[in-house]
Amino acid sequence: MMNVDAGVSLHEVLKRYFGFDAFKGNQEEIIRNVLAGEHSFVLMPTGGGKSLCYQLPAILLEGTAVVISPLIALMKNQVDSMRSFSTVDGIAHFLNSSLNKTEINRVKQDVIDGKTKLLYVAPESLTKEENISFLRNIKVSFFAIDEAHCISEWGHDFRPEYRRIRPMINQIGDSPIIALTATATPKVQHDIQKNLGILDAKVFKDSFNRPNLYYEVRPKIKATKEIIKILKNNPGKSTIIYCLSRKKVEELAETLQINGIKALPYHAGMDSATRSTNQDLFLMEESDVIVATIAFGMGIDKPDVRFVIHYDIPKSLEGYYQETGRSGRDGGEGKCITFYRYKDIQKLEKFMQGKPVAEQEIGKHLLLEMVAYAESSVCRRKTLLHYFGEDYKEENCGSCDNCLHPKEEFEGKEYIVKVLDTILEVKEKFKGDHIATILSGIKNAAIRAYKHDKIKMFGAGKEKDPKFWNAVIRQSLIAHYIDKEIENYGVLKLSDKGRAYLDNPVSHKLVQDHDYDAMDPETDGIRGVGAGALDNELFKILKDLRKQIAKQKNLPPFVLFQDPSLEDMATQYPITIEELQSCQGVGAGKAQRYGKEFVELIKKYVHDNEIVRTQDLVVKSMVNKSVMKVYIIQSIDRQLLLDDIADAKNLSMGELLDEIEAIVNSGTKLNLDYYINQVLDEERQEEIYNYFLEEAETESIEDALRELGEDDYTEEDIRLIRIKFMSELGN
Repeated sequence: MMNVDAGVSLHEVLKRYFGFDAFKGNQEEIIRNVLAGEHSFVLMPTGGGKSLCYQLPAILLEGTAVVISPLIALMKNQVDSMRSFSTVDGIAHFLNSSLNKTEINRVKQDVIDGKTKLLYVAPESLTKEENISFLRNIKVSFFAIDEAHCISEWGHDFRPEYRRIRPMINQIGDSPIIALTATATPKVQHDIQKNLGILDAKVFKDSFNRPNLYYEVRPKIKATKEIIKILKNNPGKSTIIYCLSRKKVEELAETLQINGIKALPYHAGMDSATRSTNQDLFLMEESDVIVATIAFGMGIDKPDVRFVIHYDIPKSLEGYYQETGRSGRDGGEGKCITFYRYKDIQKLEKFMQGKPVAEQEIGKHLLLEMVAYAESSVCRRKTLLHYFGEDYKEENCGSCDNCLHPKEEFEGKEYIVKVLDTILEVKEKFKGDHIATILSGIKNAAIRAYKHDKIKMFGAGKEKDPKFWNAVIRQSLIAHYIDKEIENYGVLKLSDKGRAYLDNPVSHKLVQDHDYDAMDPETDGIRGVGAGALDNELFKILKDLRKQIAKQKNLPPFVLFQDPSLEDMATQYPITIEELQSCQGVGAGKAQRYGKEFVELIKKYVHDNEIVRTQDLVVKSMVNKSVMKVYIIQSIDRQLLLDDIADAKNLSMGELLDEIEAIVNSGTKLNLDYYINQVLDEERQEEIYNYFLEEAETESIEDALRELGEDDYTEEDIRLIRIKFMSELGN
């Protein structure tokens, strides 16, 4: 091992290789622990700089550090990033199923030759005997387990193969372990340490507070339109949008494309080549928006994501924190907007039915935490940090919707008591909607069938509607006055806490939701995060240059220089390689490898001194086309058979012709000759066409059939030629 005693030595390495002047948070202490050969457990939020904790010691220590990572895409990003810090490409490699035999042999040779300091390995690759034999015969400086929460069944992204890591390490040979994760409750943390056999590890916990992130929950009303508005008002900003289903991912991505937004879908159901291409286009800034399923871990290590939007509510606060944490990793602005309606929670609850009771119990608990977060009037930052065992002392964070637009609270004691009394009166055998209906005094079929219009609590809260009472019930669930029965899920029962509350009711504030419709739609309730004093025009030119060079080198733009580095360049105007190294995140290796064209551009810009103000943003109106219509138009342009188009969209031929007629009638010209020529000969086509041209008094299909003969022609024949006629002559 290389011994690093003086603090200055580590800082020199930090500056020389990574271009940073100082460590963040616990980074230095963690690195010293790894260098000392001790086990380490690192709990550091996304964007906190976890990678540096194993990258820097790997450079200093003798041998090769083995980094176990679950995602091939993430490995590739890390390797590209690591190589950009060094003049030696072999400094970092990955070993996984995407490599052929020749590539694998080259990787192994670089490791044997001592060139490779970091070897990224998928957990599945560790199970291969040839890889274990190879690793057994090299000097492993330490093992780094990235995304370590995948070990725990209580974590939000459990992967069974992660639980086999320790036996594999035992076969290779004992080396120090550093386990790293961005999200872990105390239970998950203990599970990780126990499984890896590192209960004696030194634990490092950074604050979970991400001060640059803005959190907002909006009611799910016209969510697609709201998303388009946000993206139109923030052109060119990298955005991830999460949806619950693959179908919604495809639909939303297509809708955004129609509206002139560069968006691509990304989910596990796509073939790997398309998925990989879409990810690369997003990383290379060819696409601004990626729409993805919540369930699929994207592994995108992109520092300049400015928006994370949840079209659907996540299943847990841990998942939410992990996903929102992908924004603003470079310390710049990051806006996290979630669309919420209670119906989505009910849908998620329905998915759980049929699963083992224990699994339902965990899922229910996680969902309740999510509902509490969405509906609470408390500072969002305070709620999130409390979940991870951290106290946030500030009364107002100034960067969430609840702090910027406080919700109205009201005394809820009498309402909660009425709900609890009603549940008891119906013997704890009914669901929330039924309780709300009883209290509102509405006589529907179920109320009459159970004779609940005769009980004492019927109409006890008739001044309020069922929606209000459902909100009281949900907030009573969050406060744990009520539980939902597991076996007959949804049936409400009083908890011990609820029974105690009935005996001694105390003040309990309930939340009056925001009236979002009354808010100024232009402001969107979003607080901007400023980039500081810089030359905006130069910053834009530098970004274009970065994109151009990145394309030539086939690398994501941020591998060259991240946004904070470009901002620093656009503030300091460095015109030599030496001056460039004084900019944030620019080490000697980066300056030498990529700096020449940047300093030449800046030098010319400074000489010319022509600063042009950026144009004001003009928000374009939405294109009024549905996803279905665009799919049909594009399919006809590609000359797909109408039967295939109908099957693809689960339509009957009649329904498809309805859609095509609507498209043509709205002024779009379509050419169906390729299909018509297959089903009707020229003479029959001409007869119908001439009927509409010369004889028809109306466009009626019935009249045409009567005139042309129902025995000779079908309704479909007539409609096809009428579409051709309308398209050619009407448009």
